[in-house]
Amino acid sequence: MKPTEHRWPRMDDRRSAAAFTLIELLVVISTVTLLVALLVPALAGARSQARDLVCRANLRQLTVAGLGYATENDGAFVPAASDMLDDAGRHRWHGVRDSLNEPFDPARGPLAGYLAEGQTKECPIRVAYTDARNWDANFERGCGGYGYNMTYLGSRLWDPSTKNIEQFERAYTQTAHIEEIANPAATLIFADTAMATGPDTLIEYSFAEPPFAVFGGVLISDFYMSPSLHFRHRDTVNIGWVDGHTTAKPMADLDLPNAYGAASATMQLGWPDPVNNSLFDLD
Repeated sequence: MKPTEHRWPRMDDRRSAAAFTLIELLVVISTVTLLVALLVPALAGARSQARDLVCRANLRQLTVAGLGYATENDGAFVPAASDMLDDAGRHRWHGVRDSLNEPFDPARGPLAGYLAEGQTKECPIRVAYTDARNWDANFERGCGGYGYNMTYLGSRLWDPSTKNIEQFERAYTQTAHIEEIANPAATLIFADTAMATGPDTLIEYSFAEPPFAVFGGVLISDFYMSPSLHFRHRDTVNIGWVDGHTTAKPMADLDLPNAYGAASATMQLGWPDPVNNSLFDLD
């Protein structure tokens, strides 16, 4: 019987097979590279959008907590900083501490009973806040990156009847009432906040400052306050309104140094349009 013949591939066959395989590999690599280039921005955008939604959910929870507090306190909103005038720095809307060198205890804060887990949730955007032990760097740490409308809701600094020293002393312990708000859907209660204490330094800050200070019903428009609204969500700031809804707003075209000499816009700090107190006040 004739033995089976074994035919070895010719060199030309092997070269053709190898060349064809290499071309396929290059095509696959090019396709994968193109898909990655297309998908990465989309995934980054989806991740950023998810953070925005979580942040708005946090603001919604804070708003509901603030309204729950007011409902059970004869319509009065929670004080933002009841010991602000005497500069004790131990009582905030988000917690209480026994000394300036201690962190705030959210379980002792006035909103603890109205918040899930008894404390303010942190904004999912990982802001590079200054990490230091000294009081100047962490004096508002614990607010989660959110600020409260102290000027108009968490105090009565806006009240025209606040004229003498006794009334001024009570302005931080007494607050606005729900029925005093003319347009809840257009009155800011909580927002993304931070404070720049240097050209590249941010700290947590628990107050959403309006553009202009107001005392005893008098608007002081000679100078701008240091902006604390932080436009960290794709150049927008998330805001919670008194009626419970949340929105994102872009920053107005305004750049000015703050009280620390920092360029506010560079640090994503500012206000949305209109740059006046209309988004904060009770009218």
